[in-house]
Amino acid sequence: MLDASRVILGTYGQAHVDGVWQTNINKLEASVEMEKRELNLVGNEWKVHKRGIKKGTGTMSGYKVTSDMIRRGFNRFEIITKLDDPEAFGHESIRLIRCTPDKIQLANWTAGEEVQEETTFTFEGYELLDPIVAN
Repeated sequence: MLDASRVILGTYGQAHVDGVWQTNINKLEASVEMEKRELNLVGNEWKVHKRGIKKGTGTMSGYKVTSDMIRRGFNRFEIITKLDDPEAFGHESIRLIRCTPDKIQLANWTAGEEVQEETTFTFEGYELLDPIVAN
């Protein structure tokens, strides 16, 4: 049976952009999608699949506190995401390599509300630095 205390909460997540902890970030999502080629082979009634190229995409969002993303422009950067929870089996750190923003948010505000900032990006590789392993 699942020990509920081992379920990881995002509350303890961290994002580091080029080594700087982004304390204003409250959501980070990154995924890799792989293109698959369908092949039809003689003597086989099943379609088989050949692995193709990969594409990494992500979104980082939180509260605006500096102009760092505007100043960075479309220059590449690196993200290290860390997911941790004191009750979990450990923490997980993943390095996202050669990140490039899709667009730069210059203005997005409403009077009386906190200013949110969202950056969508692509990346060209990843490295699992610290895996979570059940004891």
